Amino acid sequence: MGKRKSRSSKLAAQPKKAPRLEKVFTCPFCNHPETVRCVIDLELGIAEASCLVCEEAYCTVPDNLTEPIDVYHEWIDECERANQGAAPPPPP
Repeated sequence: MGKRKSRSSKLAAQPKKAPRLEKVFTCPFCNHPETVRCVIDLELGIAEASCLVCEEAYCTVPDNLTEPIDVYHEWIDECERANQGAAPPPPP
């Protein structure tokens, strides 16, 4: 005869849900919260982050793993490079 399974072993066996990633962001130029929308079109090969208030935009080339937060952070990195006067990295 086998042992009964305890409740704690059932809870440990359930997979944890992945945290949700943001899809709207704060604009780095006008600082309005939740105004930057990211659109990724893999068929056209364009990923765009644009502010609805000040109409600033950033475009990049996505890959299959690109998420909206990746596009936004690339935009932030480019803004920081521009402010430091550094040259952009060479394309791969």
